[in-house]
Amino acid sequence: QVQLVESGGGLVQAGGSLTLSCAASGTIFSINDMGWYRQAPGRQRELVAVFTTGGITDYGDSVKGRFTASRDIAKNTVYLQMNSLKPEDTDVYYCRCTARRELGSPLTVHWGQGTQVTVSS
Repeated sequence: QVQLVESGGGLVQAGGSLTLSCAASGTIFSINDMGWYRQAPGRQRELVAVFTTGGITDYGDSVKGRFTASRDIAKNTVYLQMNSLKPEDTDVYYCRCTARRELGSPLTVHWGQGTQVTVSS
C-alpha cells in the first residue's frame, strides 16, 4: 500500500504565503505522476499542480504565476510553494500520485487525507 502524508496547511492572510509538502511511503516501485489538487465543499476537485510522466509540471490556470511546485525524487516528496494567496484559494488541498508497487504491476491511484488552507481577507 502507498500512503501520502500532507503537511503545511493553515490560516494565512491574503497576500501571504504557505508551503505544503507531501511524502509518499510504503511499497513503491515507481511513481508515475504526483501532485496537488484542491476541493471546496460543493465543488469539483481541481488541478493545482502536477509533475507528469514526461517531467512536465502542469498548473491550474487559477494558480499560474503564484504557486510553484517542486519535488525531491529521492524522497518521493513534492512541495507546493503558494505565494500571493487569495481568499478564493481557501480549500482542502489533496496530494495525489499514481504508482506501481512492483515491476510490471498496474498503476494505482492514491490520495492523501487532505490539508486545509484558509486565506482570510
